[in-house]
This record gives sequence, C-alpha cells and structure tokens, in this order.
Amino acid sequence: MPNPDWLPQVAAAFERQDYTQAAKLVKQRLTIAPDDLWGQFYLGRLHEVAGRREAAEAVYRQLLRKANNPKMVNQVRQGVERLTAYKQARRKAAIAAATAKPEDAQLGVLVLEPIASEARAEVAKGLASVMQLDVRNAQLILPRRGWRVYRTGAIGELRFYQDALIQAGVPAFCLALATLAEIRIFRVDYFQSLAPQPTVVCRDESDSSGSLTFDWSEISQRVEGRLPIFEQVVDLGPWGKLVHKEQTLDYVQICDLHLPSRQCILRLCDSSYQFLQGAMIQASQANAIAPTQMTTRINWNNLMQRLKLYTNQATIVNGDAFKAFAPMVLDEKALIAQIEPYIDVFRKKETAWDAAFQLYSTLHFARYPQTQN
Repeated sequence: MPNPDWLPQVAAAFERQDYTQAAKLVKQRLTIAPDDLWGQFYLGRLHEVAGRREAAEAVYRQLLRKANNPKMVNQVRQGVERLTAYKQARRKAAIAAATAKPEDAQLGVLVLEPIASEARAEVAKGLASVMQLDVRNAQLILPRRGWRVYRTGAIGELRFYQDALIQAGVPAFCLALATLAEIRIFRVDYFQSLAPQPTVVCRDESDSSGSLTFDWSEISQRVEGRLPIFEQVVDLGPWGKLVHKEQTLDYVQICDLHLPSRQCILRLCDSSYQFLQGAMIQASQANAIAPTQMTTRINWNNLMQRLKLYTNQATIVNGDAFKAFAPMVLDEKALIAQIEPYIDVFRKKETAWDAAFQLYSTLHFARYPQTQN
C-alpha cells in the first residue's frame, strides 16, 4: 500500500538536501504508482539537482499539461523558471565569451539553408529550441527553396548561434562581411579570347583596366541573377488624383564566374559587356545576322550558351535562387549600407538589389571555397 507519509518525507529529504534518501523514496513511490504526479514532480527535481536539466524540463513540461493541483502547478512553474534562468545565464556568458575579442565584433550574417518539406517539422523544433521561438513560428521562418539571411550582428555571437543550430539539426552558416569584402571583383568588359585559354579584359574595384588569363577548369561556380531596372511613373490614384510610383521597367542580366584559386569573381553584366569587342559570340543559326544588328538579349544568350560549353564542370546557381533570396535582405538597411556592389548598371537612384546580389554571390563563394569538379 502507498505510504501516506511519503509526500512529507520526500519533501523533508529535499529540504535537508538528502538526495540519496529522496531518490530512494521517489523510486519506491513510482514503483507502486508510476502515474503519480507528485512522484513524477520529485523525479524532475532529482533530475534538476543532478544537472540533468533537459530531462528535468521534459518532466516539468509534461506535468504542466497534466496537473491541476494549484500547489503542484506553482512548484512546476518555479522549476521551469529556474531552468530557463539557468539557460539564459549560460547563453549570456557564452555570447560574452564569443565576442570578447575585437575581431569577434565584426558585422556578419547568419544564414539558414533550405529545408525539405518532410523534415521541416523536426528541424523547426531545433530552431525553436535554440532561438526560443514558438514551433509554429519557427516553421514559418525556415526557408523552402533558397537561403534566408536570418540574423545580422557581431560575428562572434552569430558563430555561437550557428554552432547551436547545427547541433540542433538546423543547417546554418555565418560569415563576416569583412571576409566577403576580401573577395576581389573584376567586372568583365569582354573576352579577348575563349580558347585554348580564356582571357578577359576587365576592371577592378578602383576602375583600373587590365586583363586576366585563366583556365576554364578554375571556375567552380556560375552564379546568375536578374536585377530590376525601376522607373518613376504617374498613375491615377484614389479620387482621380495623380500619384507617382515606382515600377519595374526591365531587368539586367548578371553572371558571376567564381575562381576560388585566385580569390576572385569575374562579373559579366549584359548592360556593360562590350559585345562588339574581342572574341565575338556568334549566333547559333547558320545564317546569323550581323552582331551590330543583334539585340542585347540575343548577344547575351549567345554568350551564356558559349560559357555553358566551357564551364560544364561548374556548379550552376540559377537566377530563381537569387530571386527567392533577395526580398529577405532588401529591407536590411544597416546590412545593405555596408556592401559595395561593384555592378555597372545605370540607375537614377540606388537600389538595394545590387548589394543583395553582391552579398548573395560572395556568400556562395565563401560558403563553397573549393573547386567543385
């Protein structure tokens, strides 16, 4: 039969910190009555004092769903609060340690990688646990098709979150903007030759012109994107009033060729590429029209088709992936302000789209630094 004095006895054992006796009493109680809520509560307390905090929290959370005794509910909530305070204190101390050095304070980005539909529910639990979110909100945050810039801040703090997320089964990575800024960007004016070795005439970040000869096998990735061109238009608003608004007039095609062995990116843009110079990209038709009569779109498509033949060993990151990524960073004004895009597009007003592509391409470069043959 259950011992009617069990509850005061186990409470007294905890009061005098006699956990050996408490464990003996709890074991006896749960052997007789496995579903006894007080027995389960003191089992949770034993987990807590032994440092098995995850096990203690699991017991407490379960009791919150089952218990209706006000005294028990109050004690269980106190247990949850103690565990929460402990985790927050540890997190605060870990972040302080992670940002102790000056280089740890550099601005960086934390990126979540896409999650397959069948894994979202489980991965969301990991994200919710690390970032202290509701699981349903965590599911909404997880990207489906491409990367998502989830957080910006001190790179040391972001590394702390990155490690915790990976441990919880959430694919993520972080990089400092200073690391991305070290990647050289050469804007290609034209290909002087395509074979056997390609040579490009290009301009560096200071707009100085030069040439670069390389091997096609050096290209590890080809990152493509489309950048909108905006114009101001006048339209009829409410009550027939004229309103000024911005709309997309056209798109600029852009393609980055990554050369990790040289720590540089060759950037091609259809609005600045000099199609009438150097190695001409001929139309695929037998009776091709003269290059001077071809549209920019035809010239660009021909150039891309030729590049596909030479860079078939490279990983292709198509424009759809960038289209999914860009809207998530366009409103990150503090982040965008730190990025110099190095993109030759005539604009009446600056737009965050250019910096978004610069960030996207350099993130791919730094994330996958090795040649992927």
